[in-house]
Amino acid sequence: MMKFYYLYLFILLGACCFSTVKAKSSGNVFKGNDPTVRYIGRTLVSSDGSVAFDWVGTYFETRFTGGSLSVKATETGTSYYNVFVDNKLYRVVKVCGMDTLINMVSGIDKGVHRLKIQKRSEGEFGKTTIHQFVLSHSGRLQEEPVRHTRHIEFIGNSITCGYGTDGNDRDDPFLVETENCNLTFAALTARYFDADYTLIAHSGRGAVRNYGDSVRVSQVTMKDRMLNTFDEDLTHKWDFIGYRPNLVVINLGSNDFATEPHPYKSEFITAYKQIIFQLRQHYGDIPILCVYPIIQAPVYSYYEAMQAEMNDPKVFLLQLKEDLYNRTTDLGAGWHPGRSGHLKMAMWMIPYISTITGWSLSSKVIE
Repeated sequence: MMKFYYLYLFILLGACCFSTVKAKSSGNVFKGNDPTVRYIGRTLVSSDGSVAFDWVGTYFETRFTGGSLSVKATETGTSYYNVFVDNKLYRVVKVCGMDTLINMVSGIDKGVHRLKIQKRSEGEFGKTTIHQFVLSHSGRLQEEPVRHTRHIEFIGNSITCGYGTDGNDRDDPFLVETENCNLTFAALTARYFDADYTLIAHSGRGAVRNYGDSVRVSQVTMKDRMLNTFDEDLTHKWDFIGYRPNLVVINLGSNDFATEPHPYKSEFITAYKQIIFQLRQHYGDIPILCVYPIIQAPVYSYYEAMQAEMNDPKVFLLQLKEDLYNRTTDLGAGWHPGRSGHLKMAMWMIPYISTITGWSLSSKVIE
């Protein structure tokens, strides 16, 4: 079944994802910040109605009629998007270039359809600005009436980003095309609980030290990036007014200790506590789940010491066991978990999240 999924994905990528033409719009035009379009994630709205974002996993939802929809956008690099129509993956779209009109949906019936467009690649590869939505002459945008009452924020690194998730083999090199946050433990967990989600994640970043850094304490880590509107821009600070999650899940630490020099225990605890202090300052008394990553270094006691020093009854720990998933069959590209690896992580986390939040478990399939 997995082989058929990957074949389908790469047919989409190769055959129909890059639909970019010169920006000559015809039909009904709506601004990027049209009130019928709901953005989930950190965005910056400009006075002309354009909406900019770069964090992986940012998505927007609406409904439309008329049988086709294009987006007029500007992209600083190259980003990939999952396009869902009526809750099913319709295509994967590659976005690049300045002021281009990009076809997202075409050739379907002109009735009312649900639309969700999700940024599947992370901020370091590109920031997108949505200027306009262009529909057919008969097309209209309509507000999506279904709203989730729960919101989970995930703070993490490459695993949360979906690094290599669509890869076929652990020895495959990383490609932006195979990064797919939609198949991560984070997205799977959020969908199981019918929750909106925000991913504040960047590959290679740690709590106190980034992967491969020559020093024990890196200059800019996730404790700093988590405060920003954009992943790749430290100047715009997020106002934390746009949403207040019901739960935050932190999955950091593997990059801190993946290579030498390792940070001292006191340095790691100080940085991790700062992350939690910042969350408390902006989100208040919500549950915070700190996940022990699957790493070789014997640092589990660091998390336990951090929790003890916090003395916060709503800071919880969950250890991901080293043998949680198979290191051959459950990996995607670049030795990162693939679809089945992420599924096993989600299955491990979901019962505990149910316990700390009171959200009920059900027979719903995790997908």
